[in-house]
Amino acid sequence: MPHLLLGPVLTRWRIALALAVAAAADAGQLLVGPLGWIFIDQAIDVLAMALTMAILGFHPLLLPSFVIELIPVADMLPTWTGCVVAVIALKKRQSPPPPTDIAV
Repeated sequence: MPHLLLGPVLTRWRIALALAVAAAADAGQLLVGPLGWIFIDQAIDVLAMALTMAILGFHPLLLPSFVIELIPVADMLPTWTGCVVAVIALKKRQSPPPPTDIAV
């Protein structure tokens, strides 16, 4: 059951899917080019933000990444991938430890 403040429970499947979405978004923006096509770059960013939030839950680090991606040429950096890696690391650190079975 997900904790309300932490979002969905991070599973290997969710982590792999979030990284795949981020890498695909960054690759798509590289293919579009530094100046991008009208609205294609923005559509990739909106889709990446929505899918990442659906997979990992909301995290404040997603907002600056989204804003940076809207700046021409800056979107050539792999910001989605870096952001997703950072969010996963922070969420893993914030998650409560798994319960331990103590045999008595």
